[in-house]
Amino acid sequence: MSTNQKAEDWWRTEIIEMSPGQIHFRGYAIEDLIGNVSFVQMIWLMLRGDLPSAEQATLMESAMLAGVDHGPQAPSIAIARMSMTCGVALNNAIASAVNVLGDVHGGAGEQAVELYTAIHEKVETGTPLETATAESLAAFFASGNKFVPGFGHRFHPIDPRAPRLLQLVDDAVSAETVSGGYAAVARAIEAHLHALKGKRIPMNIDGATAVIYAELGFAAPLARGLFCLSRSVGILAHAWEQSQQGGRNKGPLPKEMIWTYTGHPRRPI
Repeated sequence: MSTNQKAEDWWRTEIIEMSPGQIHFRGYAIEDLIGNVSFVQMIWLMLRGDLPSAEQATLMESAMLAGVDHGPQAPSIAIARMSMTCGVALNNAIASAVNVLGDVHGGAGEQAVELYTAIHEKVETGTPLETATAESLAAFFASGNKFVPGFGHRFHPIDPRAPRLLQLVDDAVSAETVSGGYAAVARAIEAHLHALKGKRIPMNIDGATAVIYAELGFAAPLARGLFCLSRSVGILAHAWEQSQQGGRNKGPLPKEMIWTYTGHPRRPI
């Protein structure tokens, strides 16, 4: 192998091809994509290698739109706003906020896709949906898990985003855009939790967007990645708004409010 070939093969990618005066993404010239392809279609192309149908793109866009913001109660949004009062630039605030989108805040969509997939695979091999759901949830709780990802919300009795997203999934099933198998799994989980807990634990935004991403064939880790892209819109908006409002070193509490101290009583040296 020549030195030049070795250098060129240092990074190997199917995503972008470039030469002087030419840029191609997955085989498409950038000048053909500009003005003809939406941002969501471009995201799909970059991740999947082909352009989605208009119906697939619309469903994906609905999921991404639904997750853009949840106010400063969400740690990612609060961090973006606090960061801007520390004298950093927008990109620093965005990075700080996105970095907290972990397993607890932001990762539930990925975990929900994993759970849906495990149940769906059992159904595909002939296990009845209710049985597959009961077995999978029993194993899930036996592993020490207390919260089912994608269900329940600390603020909303019913997350207003979830029913609308599920309605769009149902419409897509009717149009034969998706199969509806993962939506059936999610609803079976909700029904089983109701029977198990004696009260309704409704699907939330993470559970509903997980249905859409699973129905569209996205791998579980991409559900988190797509949520990060989605939430970055709200993060940017709040960071920019805070920069216009001003403020210096704004913490999580007004300065008149002091945290609760639980340590040793005051004592002399």
